[in-house]
Amino acid sequence: MRLALFAAVLLAASVCSGAEKPSERKQALSGFVDEMVARHGFTRDDLDQAFGTARSLPEIVELMDRAADPKPWEEYRSIFVTSEKVAGGTRFWNDNGEALALARQRYGVPEEIVIAVIGIETHYGRNRGRFRVLDALSTLAFDYPRRANEFRVELEHFLLLSREESLPLGTPIGSYAGAMGIAQFMPGSYRRYAVDFDGDGRRDLFENTNDAIGSIANYLTAHGWQRNAPVATPAEVAETAAETFRSGKLSTRYPLSELLSSGVRAEGVHPAAISAIPLTLKKRTGQEYWLGFDNFYVITRYNQSVFYAMAVHQLSQEIRSGYEQSRIAVDP
Repeated sequence: MRLALFAAVLLAASVCSGAEKPSERKQALSGFVDEMVARHGFTRDDLDQAFGTARSLPEIVELMDRAADPKPWEEYRSIFVTSEKVAGGTRFWNDNGEALALARQRYGVPEEIVIAVIGIETHYGRNRGRFRVLDALSTLAFDYPRRANEFRVELEHFLLLSREESLPLGTPIGSYAGAMGIAQFMPGSYRRYAVDFDGDGRRDLFENTNDAIGSIANYLTAHGWQRNAPVATPAEVAETAAETFRSGKLSTRYPLSELLSSGVRAEGVHPAAISAIPLTLKKRTGQEYWLGFDNFYVITRYNQSVFYAMAVHQLSQEIRSGYEQSRIAVDP
């Protein structure tokens, strides 16, 4: 029974992904190796040896396809905005307050935002993935045609990163998509935005919490984070303004004054907010309306999902509240 079920899963994954045939895969991989040797001076024998150990994992293709299936907002939120994550975030803040404060001073990103990203990505470093990055990226680069070009670029970055940071190709472990370390950076993001935040001469996002904190703050700032600016606020929407919220595109922004005059009510709108993105969070029954500001859009550069950015925002708010309460308890 187990063998039959496993065979069915393999077949389904192959059909759904349009995986390349073995001969086509071998040809594509050989061409990729040729390109890496010519472009970056890698040794063919070293790459042949590394890719000779790389496994094509149908489970990764299945997980990628499953991740594309939308969940209702309340179901998504219940996974990431929990009392356990709030308590863990409060402890993380207390344990890493100095590095978090330095990141805020240097990059302008509040402590709670950095903490919420780490909490959602890896549960504060506890869950960093279970796949070899080489296996994950090789599978997606050569057995997932839907996004093969994207992941071949990431595989190229991974090869370069391994050389730059002295990482054995077969050692790093990460997510099924190839994201790595405490901050779950893709290889390209690791190369561009990781920083040696504690000055020890290495950019280590696998074991160095300080580097992870600084790198997340640097990433968000590089993508346009605005110091002391708002992220999002809930909204009440009159029927006359409902059409504005049906776009669902993060690129669609409206002058805040226009939204407020068209029948949108929002509490606590920050004076620095000039424009906003109308957001609709679809639930099992009905929806929630929000206004997202520039910093909300920046969070979606970390993960291009409205639900993800909203979970970061809401978790961060609860973490700040938990942290402030913990400080009152310590210093009444």
